[in-house]
Amino acid sequence: MAVRKLSLDDFLEEEHYALIGIHCVIEDYRLAFLINQTLDISLKRAKEDVTDPSLNTSHAIFEWFDEKQLTTYHLVANTCKVQYNNVQQQSNSLFGEDTSEVTNFYLLPEFKKVNYILKVETEFLNKEKIILTNILKIPQVSTAYSIDVEGLKSKENLIFN
Repeated sequence: MAVRKLSLDDFLEEEHYALIGIHCVIEDYRLAFLINQTLDISLKRAKEDVTDPSLNTSHAIFEWFDEKQLTTYHLVANTCKVQYNNVQQQSNSLFGEDTSEVTNFYLLPEFKKVNYILKVETEFLNKEKIILTNILKIPQVSTAYSIDVEGLKSKENLIFN
């Protein structure tokens, strides 16, 4: 008698989304405004940031759901800078020396040079090229490109809900 093993992957529907890496030096709210103008969408700052309590990080996120096209947009900062303050007491000094250390944390460590990530959840995969072409028209964006989702090691960082 043949035995068939079932895995959980057989029952779960895979989520369809595209990732676009954006290189620019402007602030997140300014980029969201420019993307809103260019793509004719309405990205808004989420009430809660994407956080990782174990690392004490917080990534700003802007999101919008298009009800007509059943598409969800997430614009999230890839970089988070955390400052650690260390107070060291010197034996020869009356006052302690205040030193601070800044550490960078990344939502996608494989893409450390990417400043922002635009996640587009949609059933229509051909929409990615249109979005990418329009983002590249923004003068403040240095470059933007599609990120291969299959090759990512840190996919779990992209779960925002």
